[in-house]
Amino acid sequence: MGKIIYGENLPILRDMESESVDLIYIDPPFNTGKRQERTRIRTVRDDEQGDRTGFQGKRYRTTRVSSVGSIGSVGYEDAFDDFLGFLRPRIDEAYRVLKANGSLFLHIDYREVHYCKVLLLDQVFGRASFINEIIWAYDFGARSKKRWSTKHDNILWYAKDPRDYTFNFDEMDRIPYMAPGLVGKEKAARGKTPTDVWWHTIVGTNSKEKTGYATQKPLGILERIVKVHSNPGDLLLDFFAGSGSFGDAAARNQRDFVLIDSNPEAIRVMARRLRIHSPEFTNCDGLIDDAHNEEPQLLLWSAGNRRPSSSPPLSWPPSTKRE
Repeated sequence: MGKIIYGENLPILRDMESESVDLIYIDPPFNTGKRQERTRIRTVRDDEQGDRTGFQGKRYRTTRVSSVGSIGSVGYEDAFDDFLGFLRPRIDEAYRVLKANGSLFLHIDYREVHYCKVLLLDQVFGRASFINEIIWAYDFGARSKKRWSTKHDNILWYAKDPRDYTFNFDEMDRIPYMAPGLVGKEKAARGKTPTDVWWHTIVGTNSKEKTGYATQKPLGILERIVKVHSNPGDLLLDFFAGSGSFGDAAARNQRDFVLIDSNPEAIRVMARRLRIHSPEFTNCDGLIDDAHNEEPQLLLWSAGNRRPSSSPPLSWPPSTKRE
């Protein structure tokens, strides 16, 4: 069972039953101070005035695709005067709706992670409930010439009860050894369990899971969380749902989900993406009538975004080649 809810998340959370959710993952705006946005384009064959070259040298003309709220782009403002003040009542509600053995994962970046841990999650859950800081590392995009290039996100894991939480060790995916010749053929073939540093590519331009929503997170990251930290039939919650990746990961692994977002474009993206799972919609009248029939568009990142939208697949171990 899945549910997609359109609306401001705080009053919706306050209406939810206490201790009703097994696992929460949230990827709130990172307070970058920028507008997170993807530019949407369509290419049309035009041998005379085409501005780009395609397969077999054929020329294509680029046109920007109109979308609700802006011309040719999909996005949201990512700036808050009081970011912790914005999050605090929502984290309070998250703690309340979590079951006694439930966990919360907060996906954030280097700008806010230290404040969120010490001044927010430690205060609500208690310092003893902090279990791990997971580093999601990716290696793509421009390099800074003024500091070490930032190529990671931070995911904070808090258990409501640090002595009793779901952790399905045997459900972990395996990753290759960096030096397989040192461990023997059997162990090398089986692979090793991940650490708290997760190397995983971002969602590539040609990826089948690509939705076109700004800051979409890859299924590989979220399925790892879902499999290890919940069980089939559990209820999972994401109240900054965005493109619906957490709901997709939940449904693929026989978990129920509730997804909440106040961005109409997010609701449309989730309606298209999750239609195969037949979710229930709440407060979505007028938003999703055409979502099921809309054809996918070619999507490119605009200059103001936090990071590029495409990358070659990451190899393991990560390349040490100088760039």
